Amino acid sequence: MYGVLLAISSGHFINDTLQAVVPAMFPIVERSLGLSYTQIGWIAFALNMTSSLLQPVFGYYADIKSRPFLLPLGMVSSLLGLIGFALSNNFIFLLLSVLFIGFGSAIFHPEGSRVAYLAAGNKRGLAQSIYQVGGNTGQSLAPIITAFIFVPLGQEGALLFTLAAGIGIIVLVRVSQWYKKRLAGEDVFSKKRQNQKKKAYNGIHKKIKIAMLLVVFLVFARSWYGAGISNYYQFYLIEDYGLTIREAQLYIFTFMFAGVLGTFFGGPLADKFGKRNIIFLSMLGSAPLTLLLPYLPLDVVIPVFFLIGFILSSSFSVTVVYAQELLPQKIGMVSGLTVGLAFGMGAVGSVLFGSLADLYSIRFVMILCSFLPLVGVLTWLLPKDKEIRNYHAM
Repeated sequence: MYGVLLAISSGHFINDTLQAVVPAMFPIVERSLGLSYTQIGWIAFALNMTSSLLQPVFGYYADIKSRPFLLPLGMVSSLLGLIGFALSNNFIFLLLSVLFIGFGSAIFHPEGSRVAYLAAGNKRGLAQSIYQVGGNTGQSLAPIITAFIFVPLGQEGALLFTLAAGIGIIVLVRVSQWYKKRLAGEDVFSKKRQNQKKKAYNGIHKKIKIAMLLVVFLVFARSWYGAGISNYYQFYLIEDYGLTIREAQLYIFTFMFAGVLGTFFGGPLADKFGKRNIIFLSMLGSAPLTLLLPYLPLDVVIPVFFLIGFILSSSFSVTVVYAQELLPQKIGMVSGLTVGLAFGMGAVGSVLFGSLADLYSIRFVMILCSFLPLVGVLTWLLPKDKEIRNYHAM
């Protein structure tokens, strides 16, 4: 169990590190290419929407017929996009390059989630946390990449990450071999298809459908807040607090690293206290702190930022497992919806926030983002974990 989970988590780490190169480059290309906040928002939009819209599609077809070697193929696509992004000298080429990176991510994530599900045994919360913490760790490196690679080396520094992509391809080839043997050795999915036919006769319970829509909406709101922080808070620190690009990265890293810890601990806590409860506490527990953040003096931003990242991200892997248990016959598609579509819809927020920053100010955008976690009050409408099992039994 743990060997496979650590391997797929490592692949997730490398995949999301390559994605992290894009927002890490924003302060550099904003100055070197003279990009506006709106153009930066469109780059984030192109990256996230490519991966988010296609993830449920790949997940849907993976539920019908798994294709293990799509995992390294996705990494190859990200590698090609990374090379193009490092060498692009205008806005259009940047957009085209991030499409390849987003496409690679869309291929990887649904199959990666299925591998984690297969290796989980009865510890689904823990398994999903191990898998997701790899991706969140990769994303958290964006400010470190900016401070120590892109500030001194510039845009071409992205070529250094081609080595990581090569390692990722090798790791994922090994994972794909295990995945293929697992599918060949067990008749798991044929049994699931028989169950699907039985359940299809009765249809999916109405409350399950409503709950799934609500879960997607909650992840959508959380991803909007994450998009506002990861893409624009560094500019807020630079403009309103007078920090340099390198100094601002420490604050972003604090938020993202806290998210890594929250993601890891959230899964085991959900296994013990219930998934719906952790989702509820995660969203509303962070809301008072997010509302205070835009008005805090610089000295206390880091500890508050850490708490926001930890609390808000504690439901990251939990939401995925909760959605998988809502629709256990559609693991790939559900993973694509929660990790991909809903999370990637933060790209829409990136464009909106960029336009609002150009029209008003970065401070206005940060205040607007601070209200988003309040949406978590809707979690109380979700069915409890035991109620989900009762709906499936009907």
